[in-house]
Amino acid sequence: MATKPPVAVVTGAGRGIGRGIALGLAKANFDVAVNFAHNAEAAAETCDEISRLGRHAMPVRADIADADDRAQLIAETENRLGPVTLLVNNAGIAPEVRADVLESTEESFDRLVRTNLKGPYFLTQIVATKMIEWQRAGLVREPKIVFITSVSAFAPSVNRGDYCISKAGLAMAAKVFAARLAGDGIGVYEVQPGVIQTDMTEKVRERYDKLILEGNLLPIKRWGQPEDVAHAVVAIAEGRFSYSTGITIVVDGGFHLRVL
Repeated sequence: MATKPPVAVVTGAGRGIGRGIALGLAKANFDVAVNFAHNAEAAAETCDEISRLGRHAMPVRADIADADDRAQLIAETENRLGPVTLLVNNAGIAPEVRADVLESTEESFDRLVRTNLKGPYFLTQIVATKMIEWQRAGLVREPKIVFITSVSAFAPSVNRGDYCISKAGLAMAAKVFAARLAGDGIGVYEVQPGVIQTDMTEKVRERYDKLILEGNLLPIKRWGQPEDVAHAVVAIAEGRFSYSTGITIVVDGGFHLRVL
């Protein structure tokens, strides 16, 4: 009898980095719950691509900023695909308006923190509790949780402080959950992308094209691609870091290097 493939939940998987991760996991023999909040068409396209790779996928509408939606996401995934072996907290939003920190609004701050930090924090709480139960029942083996953060977790942007703070908080959430869950056999990891070419970065593409070409931003002189982030997540999913937890895997073209 064939072994049932493991199941992954990828939040914000309709486009960009999330889609790249979902496709990478499908190629690694995962069935995937493709979470989306608004763009059903994009999520359906991701599911179609996964199906063409020979794996099962289902779109699940859920706004991770909403408590009921978070619970429904996991319940629906368990009911239709099975217990979850891998959670990838990828969904995130940017400020609607880039504003100086002296002029930014509480509304923008609350919006970003709800989606980028509070949502994944409490989604992880739900999934981790279930993973402990599933593992004890022999339904999953070596479950893992991944937080997709950003170089904005350490590199400040004064015109989007709310985004930076939400990502810095998420980086700490990865460490907190790693410390709590290590004894339960659940590995927790942070993957920290740099400048990745997606819909979210399209508005600043011309600026970054110039910085990258001139060598003033990245030692590796190209945009990062969603597939670059996916490679790191797949390595985690496949157990390549089984004796590690709470670590940060940096996918940033060398942005973090300080060179004299």
